[in-house]
Amino acid sequence: MNSTDKRSVNAIRVLAADMIQKANSGHPGLPLGSAAMAYELWAHHMSHNPKDPKWVNRDRFILSGGHGSAMLYSLLHLFGYGLTLDDLKSFRQLDSLTPGHPEYGHTVGVEATTGPLGAGMAMAVGMAMAEAHLESVFNREGYNVIDHYTFVLGGDGCLEEGINYEAFSTAGTLGLSKLIVLYDSNKISIEGNTDIAFTEDVTERMKAMGFQTLDVADGNDLEAIGKAIEEAKADKERPSFITVHTKIGYGSPKEGMASAHGEPLGEDNIISMKKNFEWDSLEPFFVPEDVRENYAKLCEELSGGEEKWNSLFKEYCEKFPEMKKKWDEFFSDDATKLWEDSEYWSFEDKPQATRNISGDIINKLKDRFENLVGGSADLAPSNKTNMKGAGDFSKEDRSGRNLHFGIRELAMTAETNGILLHGGLRAYCATFFVFSDYMKPMIRLSALMKLPAIYVLTHDSIGVGEDGPTHEPIEQAAALRATPMVHLWRPADYTETATAWYSAMNSDGHPTALALTRQNLPQLANSSKEGALKGGYVIEDSEKAEPDAILIATGSEVSLALEAKKELLKEGIDVRVVSMPCVDVFEEQSEEYRESVLPKKIRRRVAVEALSDFGWGKYTGLDGAVVSMHGFGASAPADKLFKKFGFTVENVVKAVKSIM
Repeated sequence: MNSTDKRSVNAIRVLAADMIQKANSGHPGLPLGSAAMAYELWAHHMSHNPKDPKWVNRDRFILSGGHGSAMLYSLLHLFGYGLTLDDLKSFRQLDSLTPGHPEYGHTVGVEATTGPLGAGMAMAVGMAMAEAHLESVFNREGYNVIDHYTFVLGGDGCLEEGINYEAFSTAGTLGLSKLIVLYDSNKISIEGNTDIAFTEDVTERMKAMGFQTLDVADGNDLEAIGKAIEEAKADKERPSFITVHTKIGYGSPKEGMASAHGEPLGEDNIISMKKNFEWDSLEPFFVPEDVRENYAKLCEELSGGEEKWNSLFKEYCEKFPEMKKKWDEFFSDDATKLWEDSEYWSFEDKPQATRNISGDIINKLKDRFENLVGGSADLAPSNKTNMKGAGDFSKEDRSGRNLHFGIRELAMTAETNGILLHGGLRAYCATFFVFSDYMKPMIRLSALMKLPAIYVLTHDSIGVGEDGPTHEPIEQAAALRATPMVHLWRPADYTETATAWYSAMNSDGHPTALALTRQNLPQLANSSKEGALKGGYVIEDSEKAEPDAILIATGSEVSLALEAKKELLKEGIDVRVVSMPCVDVFEEQSEEYRESVLPKKIRRRVAVEALSDFGWGKYTGLDGAVVSMHGFGASAPADKLFKKFGFTVENVVKAVKSIM
């Protein structure tokens, strides 16, 4: 390592340690140990342009060990991404650009929100999948306009989390050769040496999953690190896993100690570290001029990569004008054209399960949006998520649009996030609604990052039937409705399902979950796309100026509520029926609109939903009632279960009469 490189690496370490000390909070261990590999990658092997952080063909870098954010912010500052010294000095403070863990969309240059360990690794797999598919779509001989790598850096904690097993198994199966993992192996966790809980041979495990494995004995050996990265790039058949042996807290008196992981080093220890590095000044946040000059030179060199690409892309567009048109379509978020698409909204007037309806809609969408990709956790025939004639994405065929995630719901969701983070594609993934429990942590990340992910969640209630309570969702709707930014739709028929998909395809920065039935539902005469798009609407009103009561229902229970209304009329009780396919969207409407649907003065209200009653009290109030589940389901034919648990016309009528 020459003197300039050594000092440039130490600048990353010094800034990170100073940031954490000033905040009196943070994790210095990873930045001090991993700084050398990060510098070597960013300076000499990663194609990126600080002057244009969103350059389409840039290499992606994800810090899966998000607790080491101080290192990433130091890199972004030194490489000229716009973070100032003042930004570094406000590390972990309110409204700063340098929060405790990296946040996508908040700090320029951050490719993914990370913090939950292993999540970044799984999202990196999704990014590599997106790159591989887009390559197959756009590249022409001599014009590789999509040609870049995905790098992800994480440590022992990331490798212990189960999500990486799922994701790396997928990556190896698919032969994602442009995925390169940098493993910061320091054998230290918060509780001590990793041997207390983690003794497996990681290298052999990665080999078994189809990775090329490389090993760098000294985490400060830039030449060896660089050689390993280039060797990884040279393998065109397998993803690569580079183990880099480092020392946590390198260069400080806490080197090799568990206490270096998650607490400031202390001022005296930082002074000792700076003296050890022969740093020019003991003042906080000092960076020598020669180091800044080196980074400025590197930044100028890096900008040349995009300049070459821009020339290639210009020539590509001139030679292949039809591909330029397709490019613009792929990188557009506008799907509003669906609103006036009569064929999209047309349906056969017969009872259908909303999962089947969704399947029909997916196949309409696939012809209208060539950048739509998606798949299921080995449940496509049940979820109805297969795009007919669109091919299967595989190691042999990157052009396929049907993704086979395997029975790996957690990684599937993270990979879908990664596909969307990459850009150029729309993506959905699917499983049974009850298994959204496996997806939840990555749905939460999707919401935090404001990604327009689409989750197709079928078998949405006790209507699952004979599979029994393990497969019958009860509390899952409440959990997703409680998650900020997530829009959970539970549509009642074709029109509402098509509206849910329309909303999902036009998401302005939120994930969408579609809860869909296994059992057939009737098409409703007064179903309205305009009303459904507002999340809730009056599907059938009373003839009185003021209804005797209001019935609120979702999904499969809307038709039940409408039948109950007929029976109530026979007894002189005239109710309003409100269909509320998306509580989350309804809450976003104006107070005036919400009042028009659910007037405050009408306190006699009954909500009907074959799920938990959690949350419905907001709409039914102290004077109302909820017909819902109050425990788990059972194994039996669906019709018998609905009768057993009170989802009958008679019981809904009884509930209304009980509050009259």
